This record gives sequence, C-alpha cells and structure tokens, in this order.
Amino acid sequence: MAVRYYSYKNCGTCRKAKKWLVERGVAFEEVAIRDTPPSIEEFQKALAAGYSLKALFNSSGGDYRELGMKDKLPNLSEAEALELLAGRGNLVKRPFVILDTGALVGFKEADWQKALG
Repeated sequence: MAVRYYSYKNCGTCRKAKKWLVERGVAFEEVAIRDTPPSIEEFQKALAAGYSLKALFNSSGGDYRELGMKDKLPNLSEAEALELLAGRGNLVKRPFVILDTGALVGFKEADWQKALG
C-alpha cells in the first residue's frame, strides 16, 4: 500500500501520527505540507472518501483566521476552495494522508487503525 503522508514539522499531531505509523511498521513517503501542498486531485480523493470540504481546512490555523475563511468558505465553490488549499499548505488540516484506497484527514487513531491496520 502506498502511503503519502503530508505533515508539518512543528505540528504535535503530525509527530504523534508519524510515531503511530513508525511503531506499526507502515511504510510511507513524508511530504512537507507547507512546501508541497497536496494536489487538487488528492483533495478530491479525500472528498470521495467522505470528508467534507470544511474538514479539509485547518480551522485553528493562523492562515485560516488571517484570510477570514470562516466567513469566506461558505461562499466558495468546491473548485475555488480546492485551488486555495492546493496553493497554501498552511490551510490544510493535518496530517493529510493519501492511500491507494482513499485518504485520511487529521489523526483519529481508530480511523487510521481501520484504514492501515
């Protein structure tokens, strides 16, 4: 199974998730989310996996507040929102993981266990 793991080095949840992957021997490719945000296609994969558009955004981040996303997001089209996410990694809820079979957004151990065993 190919696992692409987008993270930010200063994110505590990302470190916790990475530790979880390593402890279980899950092979993964780590990508710095700020330098290389996920692609629009990868966000579409997360949407297809059942995540809402809003769930893809890091609503507690500074960029989210700075851009006034709380008020802007409801008025954006899906295409506009995905373009914004793909262009600004700090807006993305992390960790963000792409799998052969779908995606994981954020770190909920039960969801990760189910998806990655």
